[in-house]
Amino acid sequence: MSDIGYNSGIREDEAQFGDFFELLKPRVMSLVVFTAFVGLIAAPVPVHPLIGFCAILFIALGGGASGALNMWWDADIDKIMRRTRNRPIPAGKISGQDAMALGLALAGLSVMMLSLATNLAAGAMLAFTIFFYAVVYSMWLKRATPQNIVIGGAAGAFPPVIGWLAATGTMAIEPWLMFALIFMWTPPHFWALALFMRNDYDDAGVPMLTVTHGRPSTRRHILAYTGLLALLAVAAAFTGIGGPIYLAVAVVMNLAFLRGALRIWRRDETMAEADNYAAERAFFKLSLLYLFLHFGAILAEAVLKPWGLGGWA
Repeated sequence: MSDIGYNSGIREDEAQFGDFFELLKPRVMSLVVFTAFVGLIAAPVPVHPLIGFCAILFIALGGGASGALNMWWDADIDKIMRRTRNRPIPAGKISGQDAMALGLALAGLSVMMLSLATNLAAGAMLAFTIFFYAVVYSMWLKRATPQNIVIGGAAGAFPPVIGWLAATGTMAIEPWLMFALIFMWTPPHFWALALFMRNDYDDAGVPMLTVTHGRPSTRRHILAYTGLLALLAVAAAFTGIGGPIYLAVAVVMNLAFLRGALRIWRRDETMAEADNYAAERAFFKLSLLYLFLHFGAILAEAVLKPWGLGGWA
């Protein structure tokens, strides 16, 4: 269980605005904002620019709330892992209590304001997303099962659904296709990271797949999920969010992604250590570009559609 009272070495007088902003996980927030924006624009209902701006702002704040609550809960293991030991709480810049208070305040504010600015359905989905990330993933799955990333990845897949709901107030198949794209992308993305971070998860006692099933099994899982992701991504080209632009991006990127997964699958630890996990690092970097380009293509199809240039019509 997380040491929720963790505050060893806190020097709160040294905390700066940037430290509090880092609690919101700005890099993760940028992905939340972008995919939510794509969901908003891809929706078949035009949104007033001011309402759209407010919707994205409050979704971003909700994503930041999730990040702050995650950092509060995970402060004990963040202190152990090299990748996270310089975060504001383990670095002694902000107390765990302040991080929790910030997270709860932003969660309440973002849900309330999104509900008022758009509709209750969008607000409710944002509330569920924050709960899922902070409680279901951070407090339960992350330390309990190697399926933590597989199931917990749903939290990062909800933003386009929230964006769609903010625009329409109703559900459809298209936002869930965007959800599925992120959901299937998340495991190979994080498993590649786990491979080249080596002992971080072992030291912290986090049951990542590399810890519980070993690295050879993780490599096989990356290949299997990448194959399923490729099928889903290309098939989505022939749905309401797809079109020729998206199809071209999906074919090129998924061939590259499959090539990277195959390269990882063929390697063993001796080969990986010899070149400092070059293939795994390259796959991880490609995974970032992968999601950006797919959602960028969905956005392009949506923007061009009113001029008869997007989609298959």
